[in-house]
Amino acid sequence: MFADDNEPRVPQDAIRIGQDLSLLSVDELHQRIRILEGEIERIRKDIDAKSGHKLQAEAVFSRK
Repeated sequence: MFADDNEPRVPQDAIRIGQDLSLLSVDELHQRIRILEGEIERIRKDIDAKSGHKLQAEAVFSRK
């Protein structure tokens, strides 16, 4: 079977939601937690930045 060139390539060691964890060591599981917590923090910062931009835009466009 050939890989679909239109599908994004996922690195072999990429974290996938729902992935079987039974073969991972405790250290590997702790590493996954650190990676995911870092990603959560990155997403929260992006949400905060976008929320700030939205509030600024609403302030500009709602002036009368």
